[in-house]
Amino acid sequence: MILLEVSDIHTHYGAIEALKGVSLTVGAGEVVTLIGSNGAGKSTTLRSISGLTPASSGKITFAGEDITRVPAHEIPIRGVALAPEGRHCFPRMTVRENLDLGAHRRRGPEIAEDLDRVYDLFPRLKERESQKAGTMSGGEQQMLAIGRALMARPKLLLLDEPSLGIAPILVDRIYQTIGEINRSGVAILLVEQNANRALDAASRGYVLETGRVALASDSASLQNDPGVQKAYLGT
Repeated sequence: MILLEVSDIHTHYGAIEALKGVSLTVGAGEVVTLIGSNGAGKSTTLRSISGLTPASSGKITFAGEDITRVPAHEIPIRGVALAPEGRHCFPRMTVRENLDLGAHRRRGPEIAEDLDRVYDLFPRLKERESQKAGTMSGGEQQMLAIGRALMARPKLLLLDEPSLGIAPILVDRIYQTIGEINRSGVAILLVEQNANRALDAASRGYVLETGRVALASDSASLQNDPGVQKAYLGT
């Protein structure tokens, strides 16, 4: 079942057209990745889906509902949550306060269950529950950004560069957790600078070039494609 369908979206930053007709799909429970060079439009695609940089034209459908013009603060209620590039944790707030913000539009006992789940996925956050987010390492803040997104109880998690600027040992841990999140039934659309890592984690991928989808295939085919190997995989 198709959970997310992006159809021919164009997105602008002022007069600059960043996305020039991007189309993609994500199935329920699927992991899909976007790869491409810096400036290709990967983050803008996630920002358009999440409403932060609305598409100028085209259509975004989630769980059968047109969300193209839904305001960004309403998107998590629909079931889509973003862990943004650069993490954007609130540095003067504690770990717990940051996590609580992820559930600020929700009510009921399920919130406590989700908090326990986040602490199970990231035990380090439990250890640092009362610590100010700005005093934590980059890897710990990445865990917090993902945990905060999960507090919205999404059906689709948008992950933007989860390994950027993080020590390799913590990257491994974060990707193990991404796998656990997906196995729990959450679909994931992943933007990742490390194309090999992204394709290993995903079942399918899209290659973006200058705001357009240049190639789309299953991960194994993309990893074996000579053009992709040369441009993005360092082989």
